[in-house]
Amino acid sequence: MSEAEDPQPRHLAQNTLDERPAKRMGGGMFILTWIILLAMLIYYFTGEERRQFNPNETPTLIDVQGKRTLLLKANRQNHFVMSGKINGKDTTLVLDTGATNVAIPAIMASRLQLAQGRPGIAMTANGPVTVYSTRIAKLQLGEIVLYDVPADLNPGMNASNQILLGMSALSQVEFSQRDGMLLISQWSKYRANIRIEPTNYAPINRS
Repeated sequence: MSEAEDPQPRHLAQNTLDERPAKRMGGGMFILTWIILLAMLIYYFTGEERRQFNPNETPTLIDVQGKRTLLLKANRQNHFVMSGKINGKDTTLVLDTGATNVAIPAIMASRLQLAQGRPGIAMTANGPVTVYSTRIAKLQLGEIVLYDVPADLNPGMNASNQILLGMSALSQVEFSQRDGMLLISQWSKYRANIRIEPTNYAPINRS
């Protein structure tokens, strides 16, 4: 029987050719779906890891007898980490009462609009290091704002994206630790500007 008499092989071949683009499209959609799912999982776990390191991206603000008071949670390493701003730029701050000044990776100086001053020596856990003095025009800790804060630019911290919030800033506020929370307070001149939330905390004293 000739091909003209039996068109079935030609029809079968044509159907097979028609199915190939559909199969390729189906395989492409399957791969694309898995790529999107993987990207979503990476985004979620990256954000979750960031929140675990810094549980105070938006610190809770309360009013305690005319004081602006931030409530900070400790992270899993029992460190107090919070988001803040230096000269209007977002930063991650690690509270360190053992540091004399606010310590900033020197590589951040340009972004944070910090001028490099005179060199000096600072003692660290790894021994003495050369640092450069600077001053922070405006340091924001949530709703608490500090001005003209002494700080050090430390080239030895350039591998880090964190800033140590030392005593040159912390000495300008009151802080105490209660029930696993750190309370940071500042007297407010304008009580009406504070968002007041219910609290049972008593006034904070250094004693």
